[in-house]
Amino acid sequence: MSSPWPSLPYEAWQDTHTTLHLWTQIVGKIPLARSPWINHSWHVTFFVTARGLITRLIPHDTHSLQIEFDFVQHRLWIRTTGGGSASVPLVAKPVAEFYRQFMAALEELGVPVKIGTLPCEVPDPVLHFQEDEAHGSYDREYVGRYWQILVRANRILEQFRSRFVGKASPVHFFWGAPDLAVTRFSGRRAPEHPGAVPHMPRWVLREAYSQEVSSCGFWAGGAAFPQPMFYSYAYPEPSGFASASVQPEEARYVKELAEFVLPYEELRRRQDADMALRDFAQSTYEAAAALANWDRKNLEMAE
Repeated sequence: MSSPWPSLPYEAWQDTHTTLHLWTQIVGKIPLARSPWINHSWHVTFFVTARGLITRLIPHDTHSLQIEFDFVQHRLWIRTTGGGSASVPLVAKPVAEFYRQFMAALEELGVPVKIGTLPCEVPDPVLHFQEDEAHGSYDREYVGRYWQILVRANRILEQFRSRFVGKASPVHFFWGAPDLAVTRFSGRRAPEHPGAVPHMPRWVLREAYSQEVSSCGFWAGGAAFPQPMFYSYAYPEPSGFASASVQPEEARYVKELAEFVLPYEELRRRQDADMALRDFAQSTYEAAAALANWDRKNLEMAE
């Protein structure tokens, strides 16, 4: 029986994934430049839609705009509250060309925005967006598969989020990593985060982890770990977390990431993949919350 979760071997769409990542960064920097700051950078994220990924409503002078990656028609849509709309085709093209077309469309609609043009969270980026002629792959089939995974993961993570009555993030897509994530908060302050992320101001990282968290999400893979996976981590990581017993049996702790991971290809081979993902999210959260002595009685919905 075929799985409703499509196969997504990283090596088969690596070039497309890299290009799409950079395109989402270009678009994601529009709310970064124009929207008021929301704690933990929540103002810059995308949300999964019935067609792809969309920004929040972004203020721009007397109008606002919203931008959507449409992975059905394979177009980028820009719509304004003044009734204007423009689109950029999502086809194989260099990042530099996408950047030029996108900026021209914003100008045409009367909502020009200046952004920082160096990629974020990318180790040693050399090229600014307008200079990048090297990345330009776009495989519709694999983009569609990626979106379908985000749709399915979004549904499970929304169900998981609904059982928590404390502070919790939306289920949203961060274009830095990039990943789809949901985060629960204990309500307590956390120690200052000691780490650094390439080309991200240190204060942004420290603000993001200024409170105790348990976070779960989906990541499509990268150079260091070239496979898609679900992940779960806690910050600060409580003693004993790495050796905690979690579900399903395919889940394991990866020291290099300081996260529990559930390899996507192993999950999708299960007949009970949806339930296994629910178990992963819940069991890793319970391990973090129990070991860190969260006030679970007041943070979790009563059965």
